Amino acid sequence: MCMSKQKLWALGGSAVVALAFVAGVYTGLGERVANTVSAQSVNFLEPTNAPADVDMQKLWKAWSLLRDDYVPTHASTTYPTAEEQLWGAIGGLTDSFGDPYTVFLPPAEAKTFQEDISGAFEGVGMEMGTKDGQLVVVAPLKDSPAEKAGIHSGDAILSIDGKDTGGMSVDDAIKLIRGKKGTVVTLSIGREGSATPFEVKITRDTISIPVLKSYMREDGIYEIDLYSFSANSADLFRGALREFIKSGSNKLMFDLRGNPGGYLEAAVDMASYFLPVGDTVVSEDFKGKRPANVHRSAGYNVFAGKNLHMAILVDQGSASASEILSGALQQHNVAKLVGTRTFGKGSVQQLMELGGGAELKITIARWLTPNGSSISDGGLTPDILATTTPELIKAGKDVQKDAAVKWLLSQ
Repeated sequence: MCMSKQKLWALGGSAVVALAFVAGVYTGLGERVANTVSAQSVNFLEPTNAPADVDMQKLWKAWSLLRDDYVPTHASTTYPTAEEQLWGAIGGLTDSFGDPYTVFLPPAEAKTFQEDISGAFEGVGMEMGTKDGQLVVVAPLKDSPAEKAGIHSGDAILSIDGKDTGGMSVDDAIKLIRGKKGTVVTLSIGREGSATPFEVKITRDTISIPVLKSYMREDGIYEIDLYSFSANSADLFRGALREFIKSGSNKLMFDLRGNPGGYLEAAVDMASYFLPVGDTVVSEDFKGKRPANVHRSAGYNVFAGKNLHMAILVDQGSASASEILSGALQQHNVAKLVGTRTFGKGSVQQLMELGGGAELKITIARWLTPNGSSISDGGLTPDILATTTPELIKAGKDVQKDAAVKWLLSQ
């Protein structure tokens, strides 16, 4: 997720990366947030906006027929209000585009979304996305109930409290998974390497989003672990780099595994510490509907002329802003990527106000790395492939970190 001060998220996603934190949404700060652009107001009812190639009378005829002729089959059935009918029509139109990140938010859901991106929520603490129509875990947040319950990046969510998730959107899944602290949600999980699905019970809690940890290892490698691209992550990252420089080491290990994204501006700012002014960090491609928007390095470039060796750890839980930063440093030959292919969340959403408290989140662009590759096309490929297994993780063996250490010590 990536988010700017104007609500430009990269999840995210994304600028939202539209991966949604099930706690609400850390969204990018989340992915739901991670890639959402600033909200705009749109009047869809002006005649000048009516499509010339569509007979809108069909819609009004259907509306009138339902209003005049519909008879409920159960006595307890209540008629939707005129406003609820309108929301239903807009929701159906939105769903027809088949994009899991283009979502209609009726007033109540829009309010929840805004509360989510404020950072205060209760839930299980994981970000979700979709792959091939299946709900999957992008990454559980560090020290969250989801992580403690054993949820892994890449897990498929097959059902939520017994409700099948086939065809379910990320936003609908969030409504079922989030909840009050102390309550329990049961997920049916499909995991690569597991012959049959299994259930995981997670007790919801208040979610706090960790940001960064850094320290000098005994082998002389300085390690920075970044868990999210939050509003203050760039400042924390600057402080960690200052300590790295003071340490005298020239070997830096940057762990972005399980980092689902956050503020786009944070990713661009962090890249600027390693790139000359003007170098491309990431571009927004609008498919010709408007000029591309190129985000460039501010040119801090504090390691220019220095013998820096940098390894970035990535996995399928590295998404959105993580992919933007990793892709920029890899393709500008600043760092080697170590681990497995990243998630591949590279679309940009714009949040539009429809009036009456309702909002529409629309995919308007895709993220392109400096060499012009779309992040959504399968994510980033590591320079040094290092795969792990649940058995190795359970045994406390980190083969990806071991591979990064081996490469760094060989430099």
